[in-house]
Amino acid sequence: MNLDQQPKADARRPDWAAFAIAAVLLVIAGVIFWDVSHLRSMGGYSGIGPATIPDVIAAVLVVLAIWTVFAGIRRDFPAREKQEIGPVVWVVGGLAAQMLLLNTAGFSIATGALFAATAAGFGRRKLWISFPIGVVFCLIVWLIFTQLLNLSLPAGPLEQLFV
Repeated sequence: MNLDQQPKADARRPDWAAFAIAAVLLVIAGVIFWDVSHLRSMGGYSGIGPATIPDVIAAVLVVLAIWTVFAGIRRDFPAREKQEIGPVVWVVGGLAAQMLLLNTAGFSIATGALFAATAAGFGRRKLWISFPIGVVFCLIVWLIFTQLLNLSLPAGPLEQLFV
């Protein structure tokens, strides 16, 4: 028997990551179904109300979960590359920093920190350059949203200089 014709040991094993994804899809669908169950009495005369579209979305998530289980059993997913943990830590750390700084430091500084951390996650490690650039971009976005569009974004000390 040729080496190419030998069955691989892991070709018969199911794809456990696919099963985890299917389980998460089912949990999300269950939460949607549970939440929609409180809206049933608001259907009106036609039976179509605020619960209709969430029901459809939850049903589609259930179908996707079942499809993902079958694809995991058949191992239809392509081989995944090895996950680099460093960039993920930078981006998640930037999100955490933004959430912690948003109400105290304001939108521009908090989102500038997220910008710099995301840039570092993608390989741009010069934070002393990317942080100020991110703050300037986010200040421009804050000014557009608050002054031109009249939307409310958290203001910090930097934003107070411009209002």
